[in-house]
Amino acid sequence: MNDLLAADSNEKPSLLIVDDDTVFCEVLTKAMKKRGFDVTCAHTIEDALNWAEQSTPEYAIVDLKLSSESGLVLVEELRALDPGTRIVMLTGYASIATAVEAIKLGATHYLAKPVDADQIMAAFERITGESSIPISANPLSVGRLEWEYIQRILTENDNNISVTARILNMHRRTLQRKLAKRPLKE
Repeated sequence: MNDLLAADSNEKPSLLIVDDDTVFCEVLTKAMKKRGFDVTCAHTIEDALNWAEQSTPEYAIVDLKLSSESGLVLVEELRALDPGTRIVMLTGYASIATAVEAIKLGATHYLAKPVDADQIMAAFERITGESSIPISANPLSVGRLEWEYIQRILTENDNNISVTARILNMHRRTLQRKLAKRPLKE
């Protein structure tokens, strides 16, 4: 954390938090202010972009699912405004497909909720990959593999549920029910 705040002890680094859960935003805002950030909170992509265009943040925490919108769009836009912005993507709907896309679009790190401020701080500090991460001895379950496959197809089709359902040869409502369920933690 010392590296993050070392530039000027009087000037706090700017942090943009974007999440549609207002209670989560309030709690995270307090925690990040205690850690030395000047925090701005937004609940929509539009509000976040309006603020970021006026004053690009040094750091950003972006939720993947913002009402009916994808936080991936915001990651891409924030990175275009300032390639130096460190972005951590948070999600309660973690999948390999969205993690890969978030990193490709410029996120520094991708964390699955629930998450605390210390984990976010650690993610901001990590700017390189870690080759010593152990490889899991347990393969993914069939349910998790299905979830990952659905997420990949959904991402490839710009989150269009109707098109994804057609490609998967599944009824739209069935797909919506599957998407509403969170996958099992593995």
